[in-house]
Amino acid sequence: MLYALICTDKPNSLDTRMTHRPEHVAYLKSLGDKLAFAGPFLTEDGKTMCGSLVVIEAPSFEAAKAIAAGDPFAKIGLFETVEIKPWLWAMNKPDER
Repeated sequence: MLYALICTDKPNSLDTRMTHRPEHVAYLKSLGDKLAFAGPFLTEDGKTMCGSLVVIEAPSFEAAKAIAAGDPFAKIGLFETVEIKPWLWAMNKPDER
């Protein structure tokens, strides 16, 4: 099953995000086929990162929760909130293009 990890950064944490971004990116890459897609949320200026959307494949909610907790951003306390929601990729899947 796919799970959407909807992560919102704590206020005024851009420096922390940018300092630890290489570890975060490496972690996501290490997930291999478990990672469907990912990218940062941006503020209204369209440039400043302020959170993350990560969609992963996991066998259970608990497994998705463990993957989310393993993210270096989560470990350093960057996120103010993390929502984990089961998600159905219903349209425009890469294999349908």
